[in-house]
Order: sequence, then structure tokens, then C-alpha cells
Amino acid sequence: MHATPVVTRFAPSPTGYLHIGGARTALFNWLYARHAGGRFLLRIEDTDRARSTPEATKAIFHGLSWLGLDWDGEAVSQFGRLARHAEVAGAMLARGTAYRCYATPAEVDAFREAAKAEGRPPLFRSPWRDADPATQPEGTAFVVRLKAPRIGETAVEDKVQGTVTWRNDTLDDLILLRSDGVPTYMHAVVVDDHDMGVTHVIRGDDHLTNAARQTLIYQAMGWDIPIFAHIPLIHGPDGGKLSKRHGALGVEAYRDMGFLPEAMRNYLARLGWSHGNDEFFTTEQAIAWFDLGHLGKAPARFDFSKLAHLSGQHIRVAEDAPLLAEIEAFLASQHRAPLPETRRADLLRAMPGMKERAKTIPELLEMGRFLLMERPLEPDLAAAKLLDPPARGMLGRLASRLQHGEWTAVDLETHLRDFAAAEGLGLGKVAQPVRAALTGRSVSPSVFDMMNILGREESLARLYDCAKTVQADA
Repeated sequence: MHATPVVTRFAPSPTGYLHIGGARTALFNWLYARHAGGRFLLRIEDTDRARSTPEATKAIFHGLSWLGLDWDGEAVSQFGRLARHAEVAGAMLARGTAYRCYATPAEVDAFREAAKAEGRPPLFRSPWRDADPATQPEGTAFVVRLKAPRIGETAVEDKVQGTVTWRNDTLDDLILLRSDGVPTYMHAVVVDDHDMGVTHVIRGDDHLTNAARQTLIYQAMGWDIPIFAHIPLIHGPDGGKLSKRHGALGVEAYRDMGFLPEAMRNYLARLGWSHGNDEFFTTEQAIAWFDLGHLGKAPARFDFSKLAHLSGQHIRVAEDAPLLAEIEAFLASQHRAPLPETRRADLLRAMPGMKERAKTIPELLEMGRFLLMERPLEPDLAAAKLLDPPARGMLGRLASRLQHGEWTAVDLETHLRDFAAAEGLGLGKVAQPVRAALTGRSVSPSVFDMMNILGREESLARLYDCAKTVQADA
């Protein structure tokens, strides 16, 4: 346990859905906080009013909730803290670690163009940095800039990247407050992280340079600097930056595809973090194992097939009643009709067989479809091929044979094996048409389990439906 309680945070901008990279960042912060017995906080960075929307904020809340990443306390709105950001900028002015800059945007642009033309770095060097306060114009718009050190180096001790240093003469006097009083991202993040007591900042390595600039703000206020861990971004299977063509979708898209939240947590945890060779693990194991020392430096590659494989594993080990609840939640999220109350118990009984072949909730529903169908069944193309006239005639003979006798999965398997032998056929040549007759599909749970759950009356009725069809054709 840490001497200082661990506090992590996830701080998305509400400008769109919760994308898969953001979800992984949230997960790592959540896992580390839960592992350390600390707190995981949520901050919505909504100071960009033109791009921030309430709908995007809701999408972030829903995405995190679906993933099971609960945050401690109320979510913080960065926009609601503008007065505090201005207060800290004022404190830095008083400390002499910031200054008012009256340079106009045109003057800044001209300075940079001249620097480029002369082959110098285009860092703006404000003439107001060391100006006599008495010379400052009254009533003129200004920005507040950080008085960054010009000599020496700034180092960031990063838990993933190691020690990373920047020459201070390559870092500019960044703007803290714009002329309208709105803070910049750099300034607001530091103030918010400090005030929220954040001890560990775990985020994408595209923020690594930001860490150097933010370190200067911490130092300018004399505040403790948090521990940084900058994780490589997620790439597509081809090694390129993850994009929509690779599956860089919002979290809700994976929910709509029917992946289990447990599987998403498991898969995302493995994108950039490892625990030996373990691929499949529970959330409880991930919390127990998670540490910063096993975050990788190399970009992780998103692989849909691995996600689907893991999802199948989680479905197979899931308990039946919670899995039925997942099915019902999925149907509700898709605005589809709920499960008939009369079939819930049957679906629970069928769940062990349904779980064996399904990788997603829709596949699980497909496995249980045989229980939800009304006679007469309409076979799909693959099932129709199995139900040719000889097969339909055979199903009529089988149905007559199954009128009597015990009706359990074990007994039914014996009956079908005996029948197949009497017909001079392999069991598969009998079971496949039976499957097609019972489900209208060529893939399903065990034929014997299905017949047992459907019961004698419904099973024989479906077999006779097919047998009658061949009689009608004759």
C-alpha cells in the first residue's frame, strides 16, 4: 500500500464518443487506483465551449458505466473552475513566475516568420517578459504567460518512457490565460490535477511533451509534481495509427456488437500491459496484478479476432443468470422486443449449451433462437439444403420412433444413434437434418440438449412439419 493515497484521473474532452484509446486510458487509471486502494476521479475537460457538447459528455458517462469503470465522487467540470484557473495565474504573476504579455497575434506571427527566415527556432520571445510594469499599457488586452527558464534542462521521470529531458531553450513561455480570461489546456490541467490531489498521471504518450511544459507550471507554483506514465498509442493490425478502418470506434459500438464488458476490460488491459503470458483473466485478477512496471514501450496492435476469442472465453465461464441479464440489457439497448417471460426459464436451461459456440451476445441469441421461434419454421439456405426430400422422409420415421420412451438428453442421444444405425447412416447424417428442422439453421447448440429443452411435443411437431412438407410435395 502506498504511503500517500493514490489518486488517478481520466480527463476526456467531450467532443465526441468515448473512443477505444480513451477507454484503455480510463481502464489503466481505474485499475491502478483500485489496485492501490486509492481513488479514480473523472474530469470533463469542457473549456472549449465551441466543441464540447452535453451529448458527448453523456456518451462518456455511458461508455465508462458500460465498461464497469466506476469513478469516485462527482465528475468535475473543468469549465466550472475558470475562476480558480484565473486565481492561480494571478498567484503566479505575484510570485514573478508569470507575466502579462501585450503582444498582438500579428506581432507574434511576425516574430515567428522572421525567426524562420533567419534559421532560428520559431519560439516567441516576448518583449514584455522583463518589461518594467510601469510601461504596461492601461486598458489593453493581454495574455498571461509562464516565465519559463531559458537555461538548463527540464526532466520528466516517466514510469514507462524512463527519464526524458528537454533543453529549456526549446520550451517557450506558454500562455496560461488568454486575453478573454479563459485558461489554456496546459494551465487548466495542472491546476485541476493539483487541486484534485492527483498523484499519478497515466495517459497516452502523445502527451509526453506536455509533461515537460506542465512540469514548469508545477515548479512555478512550488507544487509537488505527480508521477507520470505515458503509454504508447494503439495501432491497427497493419502497424499504422489506429483509425476507424481498424476498429477505432466508440465504446458503444462494441456494446452494440454484443461484446461483454468483461471481455473488453480483459482485452484493453492487454493492449500495452502484460502479466507474464496471461491472456485471459478476470477483472479481479487484473486489479490484483496491475502495476506500472509492466506497461510496455511498444505500441499495441488492435486485433478484432483476439477480442472476439476473448469474448467467447468470457461467455463460456460466465454464470447463466447474469448472462441472461446481459442478453436482456443488449435487447433493451437495441430497442428490440424483450424476451417472452414464458421463455426465460427455458433460455436459462439452454444456456450451458448456448455458451459453447458464441463469442458475442447476438451469437448467443442466435444459439437460443430455437426457443423463441414459432412454427412453422422458415429454414435459411444452409438449413434448406440439409432438408432435402430423403432427409425429410427420414425425419418422419424418426419422429414416429420418438413417440415413446424416456426424454432426456442422454436418452435422446441413444435413440438417435440407434436410429442412425438402423438407417445405415452415421450420426451426423441424422443429427444435421434434425438440427435444421428444430432451428431452421445449420449451426446450433447440441441437438440432444435442444430436444430436451423444447420437450417431446414441440420437438416432434417441428420434425413432423418437415415430414409433412415432403408428403405434400409427393
